Amino acid sequence: MNRLTPPSSARLAPRLAPRLAYAASQSARVAWFLGQYMMAARIGRRITGPPRTTPPGGRPVPGTRAILEELRALLAHDLANIEAGYYRLPHDLMPDPRRLLTDAAAFFRDVPEVSRRRRDHAAVEVRANPPPGSGGLPAYYRQNFHYQTGGYLTEESARLYDHQVEVLFGGGADAMRRQVLVPIFEHLKTRRSADCRLLDVAAGTGRFLTFVKDNHPRLPVTALDLSPAYLREARRNLAPWARSSALVQAAAEAIPLAAGSQDIVTCIYLFHELPPKIRVQAAAEMARVLKPGGILVFMDSVQYGDNPMMDGLIDRFPQSFHEPFYAHYARDDLPALFAAAGLRLRETSLAYMSKLLVLEKTDP
Repeated sequence: MNRLTPPSSARLAPRLAPRLAYAASQSARVAWFLGQYMMAARIGRRITGPPRTTPPGGRPVPGTRAILEELRALLAHDLANIEAGYYRLPHDLMPDPRRLLTDAAAFFRDVPEVSRRRRDHAAVEVRANPPPGSGGLPAYYRQNFHYQTGGYLTEESARLYDHQVEVLFGGGADAMRRQVLVPIFEHLKTRRSADCRLLDVAAGTGRFLTFVKDNHPRLPVTALDLSPAYLREARRNLAPWARSSALVQAAAEAIPLAAGSQDIVTCIYLFHELPPKIRVQAAAEMARVLKPGGILVFMDSVQYGDNPMMDGLIDRFPQSFHEPFYAHYARDDLPALFAAAGLRLRETSLAYMSKLLVLEKTDP
């Protein structure tokens, strides 16, 4: 019987160093953000009262241990993708501790206001006191999504958003987003990235695009979003790649780009915040700007039945975080919606609390 020869320490070192760095950084990240989630929940309960119990016949919510197991699986898959060469280690593997502390302090200052809105069901404060320049934005957009201060319309909201999302997902938000990099890598590996174009619809702060540019620095990208404040934050985040990054203020249902001008369109965590009719229009617009053979890489929340363990969370999420269109989204037939726009589903997969769809524009 042949015996495997143990690899030498010299051969192990190049693989072990990134793995240990990843494990250390992500363990610290999960502890940091999950701890803040638990503390924020405790503060919120003082204002909103005890959490509601599962109603008779309702779906149970998974416990902390089950959620952590799902999160561990995501991080293991993230590391496997890095080791397989689909993308690099996160560019901010060791984040600036001053920024972490500053954002955490701002987050906790805002928790009482978020909890007050949740208690009072005050979800449209931004309409009563609209920030400058927001009056012409669609009504569906002028809301305090997640009950957050300023909705998506203020500089303060844009500055804090990525931190809030990481708290919500216990430190797993970036790892979920990075799964979108895999089909991008596959699409570009036989093409010159400098000759291609990528559009990120609802780019927000540009956080995801920093991962794209870190891995494909010559790929021209466009960040499209409705919020001027979030686009200003995106400009700051994308400053190292300013020469090959463009920013456009526009809605997903009215993209001001030429038909067939994009090789890749990405859309991350948008559709659950769109009314059903707008979803249809947005899908048609993303298909319109794609070249034949181009791909849409779509990520959003899991839907009912994707992971039955999560169905109880899907029940509660719209009320706990003010997501008025989420309940419809959770039952929407996404492959049929995109097929009607001329996009063929190539693959789908789950990543923790998100699902990933890769769709291809068929020939006219």
